[in-house]
Amino acid sequence: MVKRVLLASPRGYCAGVERAVETVELALEHYGEPIYVRKQIVHNAHVVRELEERGAIFVEAEDEAPEGATIVFSAHGVAPSVHAASAGLRHNTIDATCPLVTKVHVQARRYAAAGYTIVLIGHAGHEEVVGTMGEAPDSIVLVESVEDAEALELPTAAKLAYITQTTLSVDETAEIIGVLRRRFPQIHAPKKEDICYATSNRQWAVKEMLAHVDLLLVIGSRNSSNSNRLVDVARAAGVSAYLIDDESEIEDAWLAGVETVGVTSGASAPEKLVTRVCDWFATRGAAVEPYRMVEEDVTFKLPVELRRELALAETRSV
Repeated sequence: MVKRVLLASPRGYCAGVERAVETVELALEHYGEPIYVRKQIVHNAHVVRELEERGAIFVEAEDEAPEGATIVFSAHGVAPSVHAASAGLRHNTIDATCPLVTKVHVQARRYAAAGYTIVLIGHAGHEEVVGTMGEAPDSIVLVESVEDAEALELPTAAKLAYITQTTLSVDETAEIIGVLRRRFPQIHAPKKEDICYATSNRQWAVKEMLAHVDLLLVIGSRNSSNSNRLVDVARAAGVSAYLIDDESEIEDAWLAGVETVGVTSGASAPEKLVTRVCDWFATRGAAVEPYRMVEEDVTFKLPVELRRELALAETRSV
């Protein structure tokens, strides 16, 4: 029987997700519905569903939005070709790309312009990786694993640099970088590692808690990279872990023989889902308590297009 639930900290929304969700909400308020959003604004089914109920229309590609429509690009970033296609359709574009993803895009462009072959560490098909590779498709080679890094064949005289997806496992990425540095000692590294603060912090928080729990539940959607990595961190340490969208997915079989459950949430999961999971356990007699309260104070400004428009609207109303 579960006696205790420990809440990891930090958890949940990061600054980039907060900014992206707020961007769609404010766009709906200012322009009215519909607001088109290319791909999921963030990788969370609950967030997407709630925004759809408010008038957001999610599309897979920019050409699914009508000519002249207002369209928001998701937090994961897009390739330059997407911007060009939207411009051709005279879209009113609002770019909600996380600033930390934008930083990786800028690095990719700079390395490519300087003649580097760029090794991108990331997961094939993830929207962030697709967008980053679109910045310099002829200069970027994707590496997904240690095995890929070991098998990588590049000219010995090539100028090399690496960049990474922002939502990877810190430990696995370090292993891959170790292989690249051993095999290509001349490889150039980013001035600051690309894995974002929120991804690193949430993995650290889980590691700190694992010695005190029998089971870890990670609240997040299946397509959320950073949420999946939290599950990986626990399992790598020998602790059972499961990814759930909400309390309805908790299975009684997981709780057999479990006294203490750890709960955390990915960077795109709203806190109310954590509350619902905690309430689920509380009604079954478990005590819910925080484990090491840690505050994050990172904030990002809204996209410049939206800030400019809202400022103009405020001036007109005065």
